[in-house]
Amino acid sequence: MERTFDLDVLVIGEALIDIVDTGTEVTEHVGGSPANVALGLGRLGASVGLLTHLADDARGRKIVGHLTASGVHTLPESYSARATSVAIAKIASDGHADYEFELAWETATSPLLDSPPRIVHTGSVATFMEPGATAVREFLRRSSAQEITFDPNIRPALVGSHADALAAFEAFARIATVVKMSDEDAAWLYPATPPDEVLRSVLHLGPRLVAITLGAEGALVANAENIVRIPAVKVDAVDTIGAGDTFMASLILDILTFGSQGLNHDSLERFGLNAVQSAAMTVSRKGADLPRLDDLPDRQ
Repeated sequence: MERTFDLDVLVIGEALIDIVDTGTEVTEHVGGSPANVALGLGRLGASVGLLTHLADDARGRKIVGHLTASGVHTLPESYSARATSVAIAKIASDGHADYEFELAWETATSPLLDSPPRIVHTGSVATFMEPGATAVREFLRRSSAQEITFDPNIRPALVGSHADALAAFEAFARIATVVKMSDEDAAWLYPATPPDEVLRSVLHLGPRLVAITLGAEGALVANAENIVRIPAVKVDAVDTIGAGDTFMASLILDILTFGSQGLNHDSLERFGLNAVQSAAMTVSRKGADLPRLDDLPDRQ
């Protein structure tokens, strides 16, 4: 496998096969939240690498081939698993996906890169499941990247007790410059707390920018000076697989271009509109089929 040394973004986290069960059909797709984010960034034109936990088996090779076709470099250190992980997604009539998982998570602590990436992104199972989560957190603490982005993408069946998961989330949020959450993440981590209060609580931990997606209600994007509500884009939903990851990839692309520091209201609004429009494109498609830059003529 070709090694790469200069990356705009290094994504660290799980890559797996989503087995999608609609009740009438079962199909297999490449998935895993961090892998989807890497895929989205590759399709948006960023130089992106993925450090993950794969086996050299048929499903592992399928994942690497799929990512490579969208410009993602899978780091050689990723081949450390006995079997490639699987998630079973059961799709309800409204398109919502519920998941069951068969996975493990470990990661190399020192991937061989000649120069640090500008952004390191992580999240999901990779930031909660041991032994890999501690290694990821220590890697981020040592990182000299300009930005660290984090999406907890909470899977209650996989993150342990609420107290442990909240502690892990807040430890990563303290390291990150940008945190993105779904409204479900926010409600699970901070029960009975309105989203705008969750935004303030997470900003208080240290990130410069925090976003909360609100499904059909759009999103909130905030920094210490501004909270901006982004309206939803009307779309005929097929399923929601990959929507949050698409939002994250779009947000990272804007952070790559403009940074997260000192953003005004208009900049936050532009970031949010781009991310919501991108996510709506994914919702209109089957599975985690994230958009390419050419699919987004209205991107600002």
